[in-house]
Amino acid sequence: MTFQSIIDEIDNNLKKILEGFSISNLNFSVEVAKPGFGDVSSNISFLLAKELKKSPKDIAQILSEKYSQCTSTLVLKSEAHPSGYLNFFADWTKLSELILSESYLDTYGDVDIGNNSNIIVEHTSVNPNKALHIGHIRNIVVGDIVSRILSKANYKVNVLNYIDDSGLQVADIIVGFKHLGFSEEPPNGKKFDHYCGDDVYVKTTQKYELDSTLEDVRKNTLKELEDGDSETAAFGDVITRKVLASQLETCWNLNVAYDCLNFESQIIRSGLWTKIFEKLKEMNLIEFENDGKNVGCWVIRGDGKEEDKVIVRSNGTATYIAKDIPYAAWKLGLLADPFYYQKYDSLQPNSKILWQTTLNDIDTVPQNFTAQKVVTVIDSRQERLQKIITTLMEKFNSIPNSYIHLGYESVTLSSETAKTLGLDTDGKQAQMSGRKGLYVSADSVCELLKQKIIEETKKRHPEMNDDEIEKIAQSVSIGTLRYEMIKQDLDKIITFDLAKSLSLEGDTAPYIQYAYARASRILEKSGDTPTINVDFSLLQEKSELELIKIVGLFNLQVRDAANNFSPKVISRYCHDLAVAFNSFYEHVKVLESDNDDLKSSRICLVNSFNLTLEKALGLLGIDAPHRM
Repeated sequence: MTFQSIIDEIDNNLKKILEGFSISNLNFSVEVAKPGFGDVSSNISFLLAKELKKSPKDIAQILSEKYSQCTSTLVLKSEAHPSGYLNFFADWTKLSELILSESYLDTYGDVDIGNNSNIIVEHTSVNPNKALHIGHIRNIVVGDIVSRILSKANYKVNVLNYIDDSGLQVADIIVGFKHLGFSEEPPNGKKFDHYCGDDVYVKTTQKYELDSTLEDVRKNTLKELEDGDSETAAFGDVITRKVLASQLETCWNLNVAYDCLNFESQIIRSGLWTKIFEKLKEMNLIEFENDGKNVGCWVIRGDGKEEDKVIVRSNGTATYIAKDIPYAAWKLGLLADPFYYQKYDSLQPNSKILWQTTLNDIDTVPQNFTAQKVVTVIDSRQERLQKIITTLMEKFNSIPNSYIHLGYESVTLSSETAKTLGLDTDGKQAQMSGRKGLYVSADSVCELLKQKIIEETKKRHPEMNDDEIEKIAQSVSIGTLRYEMIKQDLDKIITFDLAKSLSLEGDTAPYIQYAYARASRILEKSGDTPTINVDFSLLQEKSELELIKIVGLFNLQVRDAANNFSPKVISRYCHDLAVAFNSFYEHVKVLESDNDDLKSSRICLVNSFNLTLEKALGLLGIDAPHRM
């Protein structure tokens, strides 16, 4: 339990003290203390002030005296702070032994929130008509990290990727290929997803403005897409599968893996929508419009000043929210599963099997990708639509918080980074639009980051061979991009700056990775095998104890991140760990110590730091390189 152990000990003793006052059910807190408030602090005195008719300061003094009579293993002393807080100071010899010994275990940081229950995390879900751009990366990385954190918190996680292969954007590229003469083969070896997005999609949408007759072609194409037996649907399947294969290459390069691919076209053809549509009508959750601007449409009434939301158009085609509703119900297991499952043709880099839904019972294997809890990662612009789906799911299954929309704000590029990548923004941040072709692909950002790191590594380490430099550049470039996507709160817009993200100073992935590499170098030069059979009482320097304390907070941070679906909690923890280690490195001699016992104790601490940071970075999907 590490640092949680001292918190639990204090919590139990305070409850026993309260029993002496005949007070129960007092919701006090026991938390890691802020600087100047000991190691652990409690607000219990403030909550007792009204009951005992005394000041918090006086109550804290009374409680401190009573606490001295309690049985304590990890608390050295308690103290009343003038502000009224009750502070506690750890017996660091005992606590250090507990923390460092446990940090050597493979299971270190594990918490049990999920109780081995099933949970779905759906993310990525990009239209298969173009390459992934820098804005998509935030969705992909947030979803991937949340799934890693939930696994660490003892959930059985299934990661789904929803392929919207029957929407308007897919119809647009089909119009381009079938009616505007675009070749089905990209020029000069260009990736197929880049070709479709940069050329076919953008130029087709431009044609709509010049030729109004194409709008009818577009509508007919969309309708034919929903017909599984049409030639258009068959062609669309071929094209979108090729785009998807290219998109998955990008995701896999980012250290992202999935459990199952779900296809919107199959959801339409499976009959799920028909069942949900009837259920919506039976429960009076939708209404048919007989007049007005939505005449002939089925709509969901808006709340207050919100506009009504069309779910079935007057021509009978379903809007994308109508397609999302049966998919949401399927994920929660509220509908019988109409799908069969096949292995995807390509193997993911980590050898994890990727399944895909199919409506054909040929070479299939039974699978279950449903759960009682679903987390869907979709940007904040979809908040209203996700709110509608969430409300509908709660009405269907009567379970609150079973369907969670994890929203996030957009990503922009700094003017300098946009310029580096070939966009002229007149000194402004770059806002992206796939329809206008104003976007920077994820592939190009990854490659540019990688090349800059290769150049820098060659300067610092001319003795390294190309393979080693390539491996380091891959780890640092992907780590950099992933870290930049999650170090801020999800409700904040990210302005990605290439130069700042690569800095070895400040809140960056290279800064954290370099701390790991520095510690690895110490362990390598020591020539010793780290062990926990050391004298923990020798670790008394301020920087040593601070590092031990932060190492000991790992499971608390995992619990916080899992409860709040917050990748930022773990990114901040990694940064705090690196800062604490660098302070330790500056203030303490490890290999130069004249005392062999002290040297062994410090090597034990350095290895504990490395093991913990490697696990924490693993939750972020970031490699911990031994050299940089």
